[in-house]
Amino acid sequence: MEVKIGSSVLELIQGDITQQDTEAIVNAANRTLLGGGGVDGAIHRAAGPELLAECRTLGGCETGDAVITKGCKLKARYVIHTVGPVYRGASPSTEGLLKSAYQRSLEVARAKGVRSVAFPSISTGAYGYPLEEAAPVALRTVIGFVQRYPEIERVRFVLRSSRAFRTFEEALGRITSEGS
Repeated sequence: MEVKIGSSVLELIQGDITQQDTEAIVNAANRTLLGGGGVDGAIHRAAGPELLAECRTLGGCETGDAVITKGCKLKARYVIHTVGPVYRGASPSTEGLLKSAYQRSLEVARAKGVRSVAFPSISTGAYGYPLEEAAPVALRTVIGFVQRYPEIERVRFVLRSSRAFRTFEEALGRITSEGS
């Protein structure tokens, strides 16, 4: 699924984030940046040991923030590591941290001159954020950003499961129909 947001493109696909040919991919990392399970582990395995070596020099990352490294053996030139919140129930602060993870990732991409970014669904795996709550936060944050900063030409959400894809697709449909 693909929609135009001003001069930018927002797309949803089901697939493997490590295989994306965007300039940057986003890693749903933990605060240490030293690898883990899920998306984080897959990105570290695909990028090779050079990624871990570079991450060791960064001193970690706070929840809601983002940092950038080289893509190493990935197709993507860069990996933007962001730390989403652990979900412990709906709250404005948890939602704010999730929004910040997407926002800071895009700010870091823009500062580096990156024009295309692929995101996973941040915090919806081991961190337990419900897809139905996370998808609209993610999509609204990205849409708002590319409306202000059209130099980010393409944002792709790469969703592992058909359930995640459907949830994001339904949320995007609701958001785009609100704007009509």
